[in-house]
Amino acid sequence: MKNDLDAVAIRVLGCLMEKELATPEYYPLSLHALLNACNQKSNREPVLQLTEAEVLAALRSLKERRAVYQSDAGRVPKYWQSFTKDHDLGSCEAAVLSVLLLRGAQTVGELRLRANSMCPFENLEQVTAVLEHLTTAGLVAQLPRQPGQKEQRVMHLLGPSGGDPKELPVESRLPAPQPADQPPPADQRLAALEQAVAELRDELERVKRELRLVLHNLA
Repeated sequence: MKNDLDAVAIRVLGCLMEKELATPEYYPLSLHALLNACNQKSNREPVLQLTEAEVLAALRSLKERRAVYQSDAGRVPKYWQSFTKDHDLGSCEAAVLSVLLLRGAQTVGELRLRANSMCPFENLEQVTAVLEHLTTAGLVAQLPRQPGQKEQRVMHLLGPSGGDPKELPVESRLPAPQPADQPPPADQRLAALEQAVAELRDELERVKRELRLVLHNLA
């Protein structure tokens, strides 16, 4: 697959990769769950407000590239990604790449912190080894150190701009809050509530995994 995905397709692919590792019991994802994941307010940069039509268009593009597949076996279609399998990526490589897809260029330390819930890293050397694998595969690259920065950052190469937020359609970016005397419509409040529940569920699963890890280490 050419590294020419647009920003919405990058967000969709990153969400599928993340949820496969973070909440496997809810994977593959329905369109509704995937839309909530794309518009999630935590662990996303930038925060978006994609529409169902935009996500469906991205899914069509990814399916044409055979990076995403659809199952119609259940009552609602479910979507899963094959990108990591096709590129022979392990869970740690997938975790790091998904963070880059969802949050843009980051330092090695930031990647260790943000990917740790999906693949625990004991030290920065392990993250560096993963990045070397991804670099060899042509999926990531190191950016030159900018003035005033202590560490170099790493970016993904799945899009021509590395998923630069400026490439996102303006209408997809989160709008400014409405005045206090103009409450949002009921459908927006419901969508916000569903998104909050999805985020809480993800956070609960993360806490459960960390607790199991602690208990295992104490055993």
